Amino acid sequence: MRSSELRTPIPARWKDGRMTRFRLLRHAPGAPGLRWLGLGPGLRPSRGLLKLQRLFNKHAFWARQRSSGDLRRMLAGSPVVVSLWRGKRLVGFGRAASDGRYRAVLWDIVVAGDLQGRGLGRRVVEALLEAPDLQEVERIYLMTTNSAGFYQQLGFSNAEPQQLLIRRRQTSG
Repeated sequence: MRSSELRTPIPARWKDGRMTRFRLLRHAPGAPGLRWLGLGPGLRPSRGLLKLQRLFNKHAFWARQRSSGDLRRMLAGSPVVVSLWRGKRLVGFGRAASDGRYRAVLWDIVVAGDLQGRGLGRRVVEALLEAPDLQEVERIYLMTTNSAGFYQQLGFSNAEPQQLLIRRRQTSG
C-alpha cells in the first residue's frame, strides 16, 4: 500500500442498527506489502495473503485452491489492487490490468457472501475504475458467471458482437 493512498472508511449499518467501518486499501502496483509481508490496514502484519486465499476459497468458485505462490505471482502482475477490510478481516478484493490506453480488465472481484448487498462490491469496483492506470482507457472488460445484473448497474454492458474465447493450457500431473 502506498502511504499517499487513501484508506477510505466506509460506514455500513448492520441489521441491529450498529455502525461498522470498512477500510478500502489501494495497494501499490503489485501489492508488495500484501504479497510479501501480509500487510493489511495500518500497514500492520495481518496474514493478508492467507486471508486472501481463504476469501477466494470460500467466496470465489473460480479462484478456489490457488496456492500462496500463485497468489504472489498474480499480485505481482497486477498494477491495480484493492482490498477491503472490516477490522482484521479481509472481506473484499479486486484487481485490474491495463495497457493504459486501449484496454483494461477487472479481475477477481469478490466480497464475502455474508456482507453482499451492502454496497461493498460497488465500492471495490469503483475504486478499481478510479485508479490512475484506468483513467484514459477506451474499454474496460470483465467476465462474470453469475453477476451480470450487478455489473450492469455499474455501467457495464454485454460486449456484443464480441465473443469470449478461452484457450486452456495443458497442465502436467
